[in-house]
Amino acid sequence: MLTRRTFVAASAATAGLAVARPALAAPIPLSRLSQYLNSLTTAQAKFTQINSDGSTSTGTLYLHRPGRLRFDYDPPVEDLVMAGGGSVAVFDGRSNSVNPETYPLSQTPLSIILGQNVNLGQAGMLQGHRQEGNKTIVTVQDPQRPQYGALELVFTDNPMTLRQWVVIDGQGNRTTTALSGLQPVGNLPATYFSIPTEISKRGG
Repeated sequence: MLTRRTFVAASAATAGLAVARPALAAPIPLSRLSQYLNSLTTAQAKFTQINSDGSTSTGTLYLHRPGRLRFDYDPPVEDLVMAGGGSVAVFDGRSNSVNPETYPLSQTPLSIILGQNVNLGQAGMLQGHRQEGNKTIVTVQDPQRPQYGALELVFTDNPMTLRQWVVIDGQGNRTTTALSGLQPVGNLPATYFSIPTEISKRGG
């Protein structure tokens, strides 16, 4: 039997469902995100890197599009990661060798945002595009080289800023780079992105 108490409770629940809810914010359009990334010719930021094993490190990121990137790690980490000349070089500060581990830039998802012309809406590239709170999150992969993993980009608006990226390798391991104070800068020295110069500097 439907008592007065249950009737009132049911009516209240129904009324609650009828209350208008705020509309969810729409994610920033891909065209605007692409335009923003293309506008980042030279920039720098502090970063915090969270590796797939849970370890963390900090440092300064230098960006010079197209094709150039540098991660200077804070002590006690002595590693250095550079992208330039179509290659990525990882200098191991714990190794006695001056020669870095190198591989083609095209084999890392970061090549997507370091390209000459970023187009996040390119056919086969977009894997996800959503809004979480005030963040727009885009997941992309190189449609020509999906085996090398994916890249998750996190943006906020007003002003539009790249806040974070996550490199997801072919085995699903995630390396997160959170950016703080990303801002355009003037010209950056070419030596920041010259792998041969860095090898020579280390005695190679």
